[in-house]
Amino acid sequence: MTDTSTATGKVVVNRAMSLDGFIAGPGDAMDWMGPDRRLADFADPSDIRKIAAATGAMLVGRRTWEVGDKMEKEEPGSVDYPFSGPMFLLSHRPLDPPDPDVTILTGDIGDAVATALAAADGKDLEILGADVASQCLQRGLVDEILVYVLPFLLGDGVRVTPPDLGRIDLEPISNTRSGDVTLLRFRVIK
Repeated sequence: MTDTSTATGKVVVNRAMSLDGFIAGPGDAMDWMGPDRRLADFADPSDIRKIAAATGAMLVGRRTWEVGDKMEKEEPGSVDYPFSGPMFLLSHRPLDPPDPDVTILTGDIGDAVATALAAADGKDLEILGADVASQCLQRGLVDEILVYVLPFLLGDGVRVTPPDLGRIDLEPISNTRSGDVTLLRFRVIK
């Protein structure tokens, strides 16, 4: 599988990050936006709803899933992305307890992306998770990268990409101010 784009749906890596390139604090901490604050507190909620409406399915990495699950248990409603659609979890372990709304995918990343993109039904497939995104980028499966740059310098934490990813050329598509956030969208040059 080399070209994952369809007539309408794209494979999009979606990231919120600090200005210095971190998507989480040390130890996967997601409290870097501040106490009881979410992306919607910084970005215009209508922009977030528009991006979510263009998303037909999500492919999420296990670590990202577990961090989000922990956040939701500790603070119900903290995971507030307005998406409803097929959720795919790339993992070698089942969820405990099982979630009937989540499909576990294992094996080749290209097959996982193809399965989730087909389920997106012509809309975008959103990729969440640093490891899954890196695997997809290394295999040439990503069409676009969407970054929400937040007005913070963290200094340490989980980087937007691992140091061994290598060079990937991007073409700027757009940059938009949304509240206190700058939305950057890039096309991956294949």
